[in-house]
Amino acid sequence: MVDEDRYCIDIVTQIAAVRAALKRVELEVMRDHVGHCVRHAMTSGSAQDQEQKIDELIDVLARRDG
Repeated sequence: MVDEDRYCIDIVTQIAAVRAALKRVELEVMRDHVGHCVRHAMTSGSAQDQEQKIDELIDVLARRDG
């Protein structure tokens, strides 16, 4: 769009749409991860696995907001 010299507001609108789509994908991947990997760790009885999954979630949430 930039190479085609499109109207700036159209480009910004498309960027916003892409961001929204990526956010939805991120949410679905996170939902799947929590629903499977984290749930498995929490029911596995392995304190090390549980701690690892908790740390991963905290790290990814910190990167997301930062």
